Amino acid sequence: MNALSLRRFLLLVLSAASFLASAQSQDDKTIRLGFNPGPYKEQFEKGVAPLLIKKGYKVEYKDFSDGIQVNDAVNSGAIEANIMQHPIYLKSVNDRLGINNIGIVQVPTPPMGIYSQKFKQADKPAAGTTISVPNQASNEYRAALLLQNLGWLKISPDSDPATFSQKNITENPYKIILKEMDNAQQVRALPDVDFGVIQGNFAVSSGIKLSSALKLEDPVVGFINVVTIAGKNKDAQFAKDIIDGYHSPEFKQYILTHEQYQGYLLPDYLK
Repeated sequence: MNALSLRRFLLLVLSAASFLASAQSQDDKTIRLGFNPGPYKEQFEKGVAPLLIKKGYKVEYKDFSDGIQVNDAVNSGAIEANIMQHPIYLKSVNDRLGINNIGIVQVPTPPMGIYSQKFKQADKPAAGTTISVPNQASNEYRAALLLQNLGWLKISPDSDPATFSQKNITENPYKIILKEMDNAQQVRALPDVDFGVIQGNFAVSSGIKLSSALKLEDPVVGFINVVTIAGKNKDAQFAKDIIDGYHSPEFKQYILTHEQYQGYLLPDYLK
């Protein structure tokens, strides 16, 4: 082979290598998912991911400590989806950040509950009872609804969950003191308050059983968590495949045959 032929051969090899690398890049089906503490990673890992892997996807899991960062990561494309929030909270973050993340499918969600290390029943509270509640408007609203259902206080019927504050409490006959704190701190702070109204995912991730709640919130569709993606990806194939995974008989079998999911708020497709 002369020098000219060798050069042509090398150019052909390099061209073919470049084409293959480009094809591999285009075929690289990686789904990166973000999570806050809770059961959603295990649900996905055990019930949905096996189906996606069979379709050729690679699944990566990333942990976040708060709801703002994990939504910003979806919007920026650092991750494809997150699984950690209900639609009302999602809307509040969209408004705050000026972004357009959307929910595409509901997921089994542990309900909020009231817990105590000092009391075994949620009876009539003493004056000045201290109760920890989430410091996010939509989740403090949920806590207030639960306390209203117990007859401990009343909130304005036109309260907006996205902007709720203690100013929306219209009656507080027992002079309850609501202590707002970060969700992740509430379980650790239980010894320091009389009661804690805690989101289900933070309770179960800390080893608290839903059955130990003195009362669980009534099912509210708006508070069932969703898989969240960037709005621009609503028609993406990975989004359709995630939805199919949750709607699959395999996922239903996984949820309904594992005891730890008893008492969860379930989407209609699992009923």
